[in-house]
Amino acid sequence: MKLSNTAEYALRILIYMGKDVQRLYSAKQLVEALKISDKYLRRLMTNLTKSGIIFSVQGRDGGYVIAKKPEDIKLADIIEAIEGMDKYTGCLLGFENCSDENPCALHSSLGSIRQEFFSIFTQKSLDDMEYIEITKY
Repeated sequence: MKLSNTAEYALRILIYMGKDVQRLYSAKQLVEALKISDKYLRRLMTNLTKSGIIFSVQGRDGGYVIAKKPEDIKLADIIEAIEGMDKYTGCLLGFENCSDENPCALHSSLGSIRQEFFSIFTQKSLDDMEYIEITKY
């Protein structure tokens, strides 16, 4: 299962910011360090600010800072803030009415994988993540 670019970028941003939670990060610093377009980054930061995960400081010397303790920010919270977890916990074939009571052809085969994904993302926090320099890839 692959995360969307939006989810991937949001996680990368917050894992990077989690290196120093007291630091004020400018959009320019994040764009340069993470190789994300400025427009895309700002849209993500708006969503993360609205959800209360980060705090935006306005002005010339402004930027972004993590608003909560990293151990209180679950990976699922980040994904929920920017696109919703339903995309990853719903039917992999895209059926809206797929459920245990009305399963699609893959429902029972992939149920354990879907549950494991959900479990990892609801249990792991930003504090559990280790930032790896992007230049290594």
